[in-house]
Amino acid sequence: MLAPRRHFPSTASLLALEALDRLGTVTAAATELNLTPGAISRAVKEAEGQLGVTLAIRDRQRLRLTPAARDYIAQVRRALETLSAASSRLRGSPGGGSLTLAILPAFGMHWLAPRLPSFRAAHPGVALTLSTRLRPFDLAAEGFDAAIHYGRPDWPGADHLLLMEEEVIPVAAPGLLPNGPVQAKTLLDQPLLMIDSRTGDWGRWFAAQGLPGQRPRGMLFDQFATMQQGAIHGLGVALLPGFLIADDLRSGRLKAIGAAERSAGSYYLTWPKDTPPRPSFAAFRDWITAQVPRPTPDAANRRAGGQGGS
Repeated sequence: MLAPRRHFPSTASLLALEALDRLGTVTAAATELNLTPGAISRAVKEAEGQLGVTLAIRDRQRLRLTPAARDYIAQVRRALETLSAASSRLRGSPGGGSLTLAILPAFGMHWLAPRLPSFRAAHPGVALTLSTRLRPFDLAAEGFDAAIHYGRPDWPGADHLLLMEEEVIPVAAPGLLPNGPVQAKTLLDQPLLMIDSRTGDWGRWFAAQGLPGQRPRGMLFDQFATMQQGAIHGLGVALLPGFLIADDLRSGRLKAIGAAERSAGSYYLTWPKDTPPRPSFAAFRDWITAQVPRPTPDAANRRAGGQGGS
């Protein structure tokens, strides 16, 4: 519930306070906002009157915000940024709404992007914005409707929809290892490539091959795309998701040199639990739900048995 209107400073006052805090002087704030220094001073005094709190220290014609005022403005700045982003989205799509989605780069490119034309065809008025994020963050604070998440369904304060489970396959450039079967223990002597956020993947893969307790080291990458290229160019053996390397396996740029194994995590659509979904997101959630194959009873039972973290 909103506080009484009389306790809300005007937008003009908040903009003046934010500029004063960021730029440090009344003159600089006035120049940026195309106002006079006197107008900035009056805006500060107006905000003080509405809030009933002293916001600035007046020292020889200078205004310096109090520590409490600076903390207040830090919160106001986030609200102003959210308001600015909402206004931009409205201007960009006045008829159909907007949808802002945080995606994982590899999953977004290889799983989501090929399916998006059907969403655009069904909802041509929705303005879609995609931004890359590699780790969980505060969805509401950053203005995102939803995110694609790898791991467990444990994003704080969010609901989850399972999109896809993942299998990883050890692959290498054709010339890196001799032709023919490769034993798992042989790979322990090879240069291994791994994602820095999932360094336990290789240990789990070796354990599944009957070699428990392995904690191999290797060259670290922050994204699958660069690790994939490293494997193609012979840097070492990479453990990569099957959906990402299907074309490389077909073309012969990479070859599988071991068994595919189920990953510890899965891919989820996540969205803020306590925020009512906007119509554009509700349409997207319904659409993407239809893109997800229904699990077989065996698959449902396996998931019910639990899964590890990423």
